[in-house]
Amino acid sequence: MEKSLCKQLAAIVGQEHCLTSPEELACYSYDASGQAFMPEVVLFPDRATQVAAILRLANQHRFPVVARGAGSGMTGGSLPVRGGVVLACSRMNRIVEIDADNMLCVVEPGVITGELQEAVRHHGLMYAPDPASLKFCTIGGNVAECAGGPSAVKYGVTRDSLLGLEVVLPTGEIMRTGVRTEKGVTGYDLTHLFAGSEGTLGIFTRLILRLLPAPEARTTFLLTLDSLSRATGLVAEIIQSGLSPCTLEYMDKTAISVVADRISLPLPKSTEALLLVELDGSKTEVSDQSRRLLRFLADRKISYRQATDDDEIRELWQARRAISPATFAIRPHKISEDVVVPRSRIPELVRFTTELSQRLELTILTFGHAGDGNIHVNIMLDKTDQAELERALKAREELFTRVLKLQGTLSGEHGIGITKSSFLAQELDPTALALMQKIKNLFDPNDILNPGKIFPRQELQTGDD
Repeated sequence: MEKSLCKQLAAIVGQEHCLTSPEELACYSYDASGQAFMPEVVLFPDRATQVAAILRLANQHRFPVVARGAGSGMTGGSLPVRGGVVLACSRMNRIVEIDADNMLCVVEPGVITGELQEAVRHHGLMYAPDPASLKFCTIGGNVAECAGGPSAVKYGVTRDSLLGLEVVLPTGEIMRTGVRTEKGVTGYDLTHLFAGSEGTLGIFTRLILRLLPAPEARTTFLLTLDSLSRATGLVAEIIQSGLSPCTLEYMDKTAISVVADRISLPLPKSTEALLLVELDGSKTEVSDQSRRLLRFLADRKISYRQATDDDEIRELWQARRAISPATFAIRPHKISEDVVVPRSRIPELVRFTTELSQRLELTILTFGHAGDGNIHVNIMLDKTDQAELERALKAREELFTRVLKLQGTLSGEHGIGITKSSFLAQELDPTALALMQKIKNLFDPNDILNPGKIFPRQELQTGDD
């Protein structure tokens, strides 16, 4: 990028909020996908007018701009695949308002999800979405990817808590969408068009989010099963029985093994899978649901342990949230997928991954949000072993093919980014895909905002798998 442009960009945000040295740029070149692309400049705006000025300059000079939250995305959504500017949102990190009476809040995109949850808890409220990376991921990134989490089975994903937006369009206009009310049907629903758009249609500068009353009580059960198929089949049975768990998480034997040292509750040696079931609500609701769950388990002779206090509950959840990073103890790299199938077809999916693991001689583990059919499939590998890499890529392709045959979808919460873009046409109707590309062109006629994402990608500028 020309020095004159760098000076203009620095003038917008202040020289101290503009990074250009190779060492500094490298920190913003990668995300959790394991790939890296160097930006030319990193900027830290702190208000919508600065973002708008940056995008107007980008349109004038045709350089790419990529918004970045915490860089915790799994599909390369915040990578500057064509160089240009990374727009880091960490300075826009204010909780602007908590409106307890109307159970909503207004936040900036750089607010850490877990910190927002803690802030609203002091008002007797809760922000329901709870991605595994909540201690460091940001609200803006959550909305851009439409993040999910364990509680989605009861409370929905991020878009279900999104009421409105202030967003800067790729051409520099500042637009406000949505409402501060429970209902609102005036015009097209532009707010939810941005949820899951992966930073390709606009850059968020404020978000209006729905809050809920904090549950009065909760209790957690750990179900131990000696059969993988029994564990996965039980998921649909629990939901069909009329129980309403706020979370229903599944872990296979390999997933259990990588976090076993974090679970002090004794597990039978015959354990092949775990189900983590949590109930919440009023004390009466939790008591009633617990009795019904215990009858359900007794009728099926299923072993369980009930967490006796908050410390045990916290321990179980820390173990569950630690699975993904802990898998690197198995192999140095992984392909992390977040496929979704109808709940009743989870057993078929897990049986297929077991067969795939054996046939291709790979370690493949499964865990995740079984309550809504969102299973994380981790294909472990060493990318320096070319033969193993080829087998892993084949496993991913076969996995996607099987998921679609099971009437599922390629992503439940990680998005498409660059890692899944070549598979997008396998799922989407051609007319729908063409319309999506037209929407992108309408919002971003010069293709300056997060180019190369979602849609089947062209050759990238520089990359390191």
